[in-house]
Order: sequence, then C-alpha cells, then structure tokens
Amino acid sequence: MSAADLPVEIEHVLVTQEQIAQRISELATEIDADYAGRDVLLVGVLKGAIMVMADLSRAMSSDPAVDWMAVSSYGVGTKSSGVVRILKDLDIDINGRH
Repeated sequence: MSAADLPVEIEHVLVTQEQIAQRISELATEIDADYAGRDVLLVGVLKGAIMVMADLSRAMSSDPAVDWMAVSSYGVGTKSSGVVRILKDLDIDINGRH
C-alpha cells in the first residue's frame, strides 16, 4: 500500500498487509511443526480475530478445530472497567486439547 492509497487520517502504515500475511504463514508452519499429530484447537476472540483466524487456519497443513469467545471490559461506556466479562464462552471442551 502506497502513501497515496492511505485515507487522509492515516499518516503511515505500521505493518503492511504483506508483513501480516508472511507472519501468519510463519505461525502456521510453527504450529504445524510444534503440534504435529496432536488435536489442535484455535481459539479466537470475537470479533477482532475473525480474519486472522481464517487466514491462519487456511495456512495450516493440519485441520485444526476452531472455536470462539466474546469478552468485554467496557460495559456500556467507552472506558475499560478493568474487569473482563465473558460474553460467549467456548463451545468445544478444551480438556486435553492443545
């Protein structure tokens, strides 16, 4: 992405799309190697993790299960209360999972 493509509010890109894609590929390779032959479960936090989790699971040579959590520390305000509430817990039993 060039500076000409950036919205006026964005001064510069900290991490490029290419860098993110490369790191996701590296992580997928590391996870596949570290957990070869194991029952892998990827856990993402909604909603911010959806795209990264999709890219990561596709980049893996294994076929990991995927589950989601939703959490909040804001309540109804815009300032964090410092207390994290679980809004949606995992559906898959994580006992014995990696």
